[in-house]
Amino acid sequence: MGRVFVAGSINMDVVATAERHPRIGETVAGEAVLYFPGGKGANQAVAAAKLGTPTTLIGRLGADAFGQELRRFLAAQGVDLALVKDTAGTHSGTAIITLANADNTIVVVPGANARVDADDVAAPMLATGDVAVSQFEIPLPTIAAFFRRARAAGATTILNPAPAKQADPELLDLVDILILNETELGFLTGHELRDSDDPERFIEAAQTLAQGKVVCVTLGKRGVLALVEGQHLLVPGREVKAVDTTGAGDCFVGALASQLACGRPLRDALAYANVAASICVQRMGAAPSMPTTKEVEDALAT
Repeated sequence: MGRVFVAGSINMDVVATAERHPRIGETVAGEAVLYFPGGKGANQAVAAAKLGTPTTLIGRLGADAFGQELRRFLAAQGVDLALVKDTAGTHSGTAIITLANADNTIVVVPGANARVDADDVAAPMLATGDVAVSQFEIPLPTIAAFFRRARAAGATTILNPAPAKQADPELLDLVDILILNETELGFLTGHELRDSDDPERFIEAAQTLAQGKVVCVTLGKRGVLALVEGQHLLVPGREVKAVDTTGAGDCFVGALASQLACGRPLRDALAYANVAASICVQRMGAAPSMPTTKEVEDALAT
């Protein structure tokens, strides 16, 4: 069995729930304030670890109370934290989330995540069969250094380019599997896309990014569209009642990485990850909502 290495962000999610999102300049009354461990890197690592795959997280925490709480939580989920550093002089990453009617808006303040550097990602001993995962909540040069090491070691690289920002083509060339939603796909390709568009529009946009890599477009309740060696396949979504979509994309990424590290074919891994994400949205929080192997297998059986 291979291992999963995630170089990425670790945040405390501060969630305010309300009946609706405020308009610009408007104040609305909230219902509750909740605190959940999160950050795209941490979420993806927890998703992979809870599915039984040896998972190491590479990142940084601030020397604060949030950092201590996040470390305790991640250790309890079975994530290897040997390569997570406490960083003096800065706070732990924090996400401010407004949740209304199962839809969210998010403002991320990176804190210690912005300090993750090339030396941090030089520490893991990667090997053939391993899967290296990253996202855009740590510095892009750090991701490039991580993926160069992964490629040299024969590991598979997975990039989730979120939150969307312009990336150097050199970084994208180091990616084996690109996983993104319609907003990120539109940003990177210059296409105006909506989640209700016909699949052909997503295929057309994804083809401009493929260039030898697999491109997976997550479409929420519609499922996942994957472009593999010029051919596309659509994994239908599962009809569930969503409670909180925060972390659903991260669950998909972590679950896919875990299945590929276990040697499962890509098509099977996509279907498995799609089911895992559908479980995630049925409960509150990001990292705490990640499902176990039994939960995914029970859902697949039905």
